[in-house]
Amino acid sequence: MDWLNQALFGFYPYVALAVLVIGSVLRFDREQYTWRTGSSQLLRRKQLVLGSVLFHLGVLAIFAGHFVGLLTPIVVWDTLGVSHGAKQMLAIVAGGAAGAMCLVGGCLLLHRRLFDARIRATSSFGDTAILILLMAQLCLGLATIPISLEHRDGEEMVKFMNWAQGIFTFRAGVADHVADVHWIFKAHLTLGLTILLVFPFTRLVHILSAPVWYLNRRGWQIVRSKKLAARSAQ
Repeated sequence: MDWLNQALFGFYPYVALAVLVIGSVLRFDREQYTWRTGSSQLLRRKQLVLGSVLFHLGVLAIFAGHFVGLLTPIVVWDTLGVSHGAKQMLAIVAGGAAGAMCLVGGCLLLHRRLFDARIRATSSFGDTAILILLMAQLCLGLATIPISLEHRDGEEMVKFMNWAQGIFTFRAGVADHVADVHWIFKAHLTLGLTILLVFPFTRLVHILSAPVWYLNRRGWQIVRSKKLAARSAQ
């Protein structure tokens, strides 16, 4: 099955990343009105706030951990004196805590979207599908913890670091780094790449936007006099 490993972890990453970048640029250029989350915050607000806070904090921590952990060159960790085993345990503890937080928040959000008739009626297929995909990815990520505990020396983690860094530096044969890892890791990687692939076509695009322009925007207020209001009423 070497051809499948090469296809999934040697070619598919570039397809997913290309669609992510090009698709996001095209959507922002041509369909800016759809560049939003489509919030339903007027319905079940308390559940939304709690679930959203837990989910987003967990996601941010997981993303930061993956970004730093996978893309920081190994020589940097060695220079800092951080062993592979210590880094592995840090990833397990911090990732497990963030994952648990994200799981609770995601369950609240998914329950709210699926079991409230009004919210379900205003939700698109994409809104629900992407949340389910994220929850599935989260569950796969948490399922890797028991396997990672069997490799506390961190050598399995090094394979993923070499793979991820090889993808971004266009090294040949990067798929070989993950050829013999557990299938749960492979499923986690594949679903993660799939989420990147569909990213531009979902509400996830709001991750790329930060409303910083509001900070310097001048405020304005419309004032209508009582006399004008009375005259309009007549």
